[in-house]
Amino acid sequence: MNVKSSEALLLRLQQGDQEALAEVYDTYAPALYRYAYRLTGHDDSAQDIVAETFLRLLVALKNGSGPETYLSAWLYRVAHNLVVDLYRRQPEQEPVPLDCVQPPVAEQCEAALLAHEEAGRVRAALWRLTPLQQQIVSLRFLEGLSLEEVGQVVQRNLSAVKALQHRAIESLRRMLEDPDDQTTL
Repeated sequence: MNVKSSEALLLRLQQGDQEALAEVYDTYAPALYRYAYRLTGHDDSAQDIVAETFLRLLVALKNGSGPETYLSAWLYRVAHNLVVDLYRRQPEQEPVPLDCVQPPVAEQCEAALLAHEEAGRVRAALWRLTPLQQQIVSLRFLEGLSLEEVGQVVQRNLSAVKALQHRAIESLRRMLEDPDDQTTL
C-alpha cells in the first residue's frame, strides 16, 4: 500500500469509517499473522496476536490515542510487543527456529533441494544476528516495510535503522561467505 492511500485510510479510520476498519483488517491481518507466526511458530498464538492487535487498535481509536502516522508501523509495533509479552509469560520456551515454521520444500527437484539448503544457511546466519538486527531484517525484507516504518516499529531514528540494517547485512554477508565464521555481532 502506498503512503498516500495509507494516509487516506488512516484518516478514514480515525473518523470512524467502518469500511475503513474492514479495509485495514483485510490489508494488514495476513501480513501480521505471517509476522507473528514466524516469531512464535504457533498458529493459535499468531491468531491471538492478530486479534489482540486489532482490538488494541479499536480501543486506541476510541480513546483518541491511535496511530497518527505510519499505520502499518503502529500495527507491527503492537504485534511485536504482544509477541514479547507472550515470551515473557512463558520464559521456559525457546524461540522456534525459522526452518520449523517454513512450509516444507519438495525434495524431488534438485534445484528445490539446493534452494532449501541455501535457505537453511541464511536462516542459521539470521539466528546469529542480534535480536534487534533480526527484527529489522525481518520487517524490512520479509515484511516489506519501509525504513521509516521499521524505525517506528523498533523505536529508532532513520539513521539508526540504516546503520543497524547495514551492519546486519554485512554480518550476514560475512557469515555466508565464510560458513566457519562463528562470530556474531
